[in-house]
Amino acid sequence: MPAVDIVDESFLVVPRRIVAEVVARPERWRAWWPDLEIEVFLDRGLDGMAWTVAGPLVGSTEIWLEEHPRGVVLHYYLRAEPTIPGSSIQPRTLPDSPRSRRHLDGMRRERVLHWKRIMWALKDELEAQGASTWS
Repeated sequence: MPAVDIVDESFLVVPRRIVAEVVARPERWRAWWPDLEIEVFLDRGLDGMAWTVAGPLVGSTEIWLEEHPRGVVLHYYLRAEPTIPGSSIQPRTLPDSPRSRRHLDGMRRERVLHWKRIMWALKDELEAQGASTWS
């Protein structure tokens, strides 16, 4: 199991195609993951995207868009390992110690909170546009 393994689900009262258009914009990726190097490895159109990540973490991230009668469920996954200092691609193995566990817990917590702030902002932004702009 990766050291950083985040799974999140958020419901947006927005058509899936609108969310898919936002997810497909590279400028959004830079805002969502400013410290990571992102490269698309799977573009599933309306179903979402998956990327490789490098930088302080190396691994993958994915957004899967599940259509719902009243909107879309956005599933988010981040599966990665911390990297060796000075490398953006070589995973670092941390010793099994209380200090390492605290370090990883802090890293995971920071990533989860960062993503939740992004999701709440995205939800507010898109839902505020209202159905009149989606037709």
